[in-house]
Amino acid sequence: MSQPSDPGVISTAPRRLKIIATGVAVPGTVLVHDELDRRLGLEQGSTFKATQIRSRFISTTETAASLAADACRATLANSGLAWEDIDCLVAASGTMDQALPYNAAMIHAELGLAGQRRTTFDICASCMSFLTAMDVCGSLLETGRFRRIMIVSADISTFTTDPANLRENGIFGDGAAACIIEKAEDGDASAIIGSVSVTLSEGVDLCAIPAGGSRFHRRVPGSNADAVFQMKPRPLFAIVAAELPKTLSRLLDQTGTAMDDISLVVPHQASYLAVRHIIKILQIDPAKVVNISETHANQVGASLPTALHHGLCQHQPRRGEKILLLGAGAGVSIGAMILTY
Repeated sequence: MSQPSDPGVISTAPRRLKIIATGVAVPGTVLVHDELDRRLGLEQGSTFKATQIRSRFISTTETAASLAADACRATLANSGLAWEDIDCLVAASGTMDQALPYNAAMIHAELGLAGQRRTTFDICASCMSFLTAMDVCGSLLETGRFRRIMIVSADISTFTTDPANLRENGIFGDGAAACIIEKAEDGDASAIIGSVSVTLSEGVDLCAIPAGGSRFHRRVPGSNADAVFQMKPRPLFAIVAAELPKTLSRLLDQTGTAMDDISLVVPHQASYLAVRHIIKILQIDPAKVVNISETHANQVGASLPTALHHGLCQHQPRRGEKILLLGAGAGVSIGAMILTY
């Protein structure tokens, strides 16, 4: 499959952005690989051998909005702030609780904020939703449109996968994560150094949930079958493996950054094997890379901010050190961002 010659627009103008706090929320049910073997009627150890995922959190009664609200509350508690200090709520998720209204409105209601007038909106770029939201919101902060923004990602993927399909169901989990960002003050090193996002739409059908919109509407006979997640992993992997290294290389070159300058690498947790492959093809020091997929699986849009939260807690980077966010998702979308923490 031919690759586009246009490298996409790379932003290298620093935007002052400071991460104030992060927080996560997960459902109360943990599904371990042995239990998944039993559910699928497989020999013990089969799902772990295929996926390298030991456990994941799955929703039974929780909704994406309720998990998102819990993640927002945890982030506020970690920040010492209150909702009066937040100007805008952005939902950055790959899936939706329902077709209408949009996720951020559902989360605003779940939080009991009906009496507080705040700007809310969604940014959806599948698994790259959080990275895209950081990119967009960094510009909004830089222009002074908002002083402080809460970005929250929440996805319930296990309801949309075929439970009998190990290849797809076996790599997904549910969860939510949030992050409060604000414009860094003069003299503060915290900033977005550079970012890039490209869409390779020749792969638009390789990872999809067709139903839920007007094309495969519930009134169309047989559309219910299209409500299940569908993926063609080999051609999808081929596109990402070919394009991600080139995209990252261009971002590093144009920002004058070397991989040795990066203290923490936070990839989208597509799968345990995918993260290991990223380490290999990009020649990254494994000690710098956050890999929580073994215990969280792929949480779609919530995957990257959940990994960021755990990376900040475990690695504890100092202010002024550089963080790399990167990944890919349905669309096919590919993105990367270099931050000074």
